[in-house]
Amino acid sequence: MRTVRSRRAGGSSARRPTVRIASAVAVVAAVVAVVTAFDWPPVVTAGVARPGAPVTPNPLGDSMRTGRGPDLAGVPAGFQPPSGPTTPAPTTTPPPTGQTPGTVRLPGGGTAALVRKEVTADGVLPVPDGVGEATWWGVDLGAGEGATVLAGHVDWQGMTGPFEVLWRAEDGQEVVVVDNAGKEFAYTVSQVVTVRKDELPAKAVEFFGPRGPHRLVLVTCGGRWVGGGAGYEENRVVIATPRR
Repeated sequence: MRTVRSRRAGGSSARRPTVRIASAVAVVAAVVAVVTAFDWPPVVTAGVARPGAPVTPNPLGDSMRTGRGPDLAGVPAGFQPPSGPTTPAPTTTPPPTGQTPGTVRLPGGGTAALVRKEVTADGVLPVPDGVGEATWWGVDLGAGEGATVLAGHVDWQGMTGPFEVLWRAEDGQEVVVVDNAGKEFAYTVSQVVTVRKDELPAKAVEFFGPRGPHRLVLVTCGGRWVGGGAGYEENRVVIATPRR
């Protein structure tokens, strides 16, 4: 008989698999609706390996594909190509909070390193393998409008990821992003939503679009493990607004 594994807010799975590989970038299926609506480069992602599956290099399973090819080579990941460098040159001056540059401090205090990679010549946007890393795309931090999106693993190869804390996030909690130059961007959680992955496309523009007030959108997976191309059944979406 098949054991149903799940991860929900305030609890853990009854039976934790030895290897559970759940990529939060499955949310990119919803982002397709956004990039289509606003004429951005289309993005899709391959499926998620089932629990216990061996981890092997796979350029499709470990990446997002834009479908645009060489014309996007060298363009930083993100929906709005910047007019200048993606990030300022690193500085040796630590940020006021002591937080490491190039990281996000999540509700509850866990941190993840931000990874914003370039699209390859064949149109592939690599996704971080590390459980302590977060894929970053969308508008720039501190933009006048639109969503900056950070997506991270809920767990990976038997290890719980820092984004698991999103399942316990609450309104009013603080999220702090420090860019590579040490500049701090502070946000306050204003909305916490759990959505089934098959329902996410209907909310794609609302969550991830380039219009509307600027917001930081944190995304991970969870709920019941269904395997196949979906992995987990649900996405946890935490929306935070700039702290005034």
